[in-house]
Amino acid sequence: MKDWQGKRYWLIGASEGLGRALAHQLSRVGVSLVLSARSADRLEALAEELPGRAEIQTIDVTDMDSVTAAVDAVGDVDGVVFLAGAYWPMKAKDWDAGKGVTMADVNFTGLMRVMGAVVPGMLARDAGHIVITGSLSGYRGLPGSIGYSASKAGVMSLAECMHADLRRTNVEVQLVNPGFIKTRLTDKNDFHMPSLMEPEDAARAMFEHMNSDGFKKGFPKGISSVLRLAQFLPDGIYYRLFS
Repeated sequence: MKDWQGKRYWLIGASEGLGRALAHQLSRVGVSLVLSARSADRLEALAEELPGRAEIQTIDVTDMDSVTAAVDAVGDVDGVVFLAGAYWPMKAKDWDAGKGVTMADVNFTGLMRVMGAVVPGMLARDAGHIVITGSLSGYRGLPGSIGYSASKAGVMSLAECMHADLRRTNVEVQLVNPGFIKTRLTDKNDFHMPSLMEPEDAARAMFEHMNSDGFKKGFPKGISSVLRLAQFLPDGIYYRLFS
């Protein structure tokens, strides 16, 4: 169990869903939080709900100037949790270029911008904790997931590269790969979502991983195991089962 009391963590994508639930989880154990999203309104409401100290810093992860300004304003932190995400269900037959590019720019390129601005400072101090939110959908291409699945695969690969490079430093990198979580994003889905989690349950699973020394965790366990094993299926069997 890590000592969280008095630590300062920056949650990017904290205004709702998993980010909001994780903010409550961290605040209860004594973490001082910096809460970020594009709009300040929901962040201010969240900060008032939390039992511990919380600051507000708006950020648009699709804008490098906004990211740079936010990093400068926030200053040194003990940890950064990247939770920002965009999602629309989309099939290749119904391609919407604007939505696809937005998912790629928020989910993957947004992470790249933030890490490029944060990691050098952590390395200079030789201290830091980075937690990156991937997705079970990033293990292998899924139907109806144009944009999202590909962007999360990129996120997961970037986290793996960072872990490989930084594992012998004091900058810790962790990756969490959640399944379906009940949020306004998954409310867009019109299909059955197996093992759908409440944000609070997902936040507990994420916090449990943050307390560990492990690099990667997928949850919930059942569907995570199925999708991990599906990586090793021959194409003919995989697409017959998952299409």
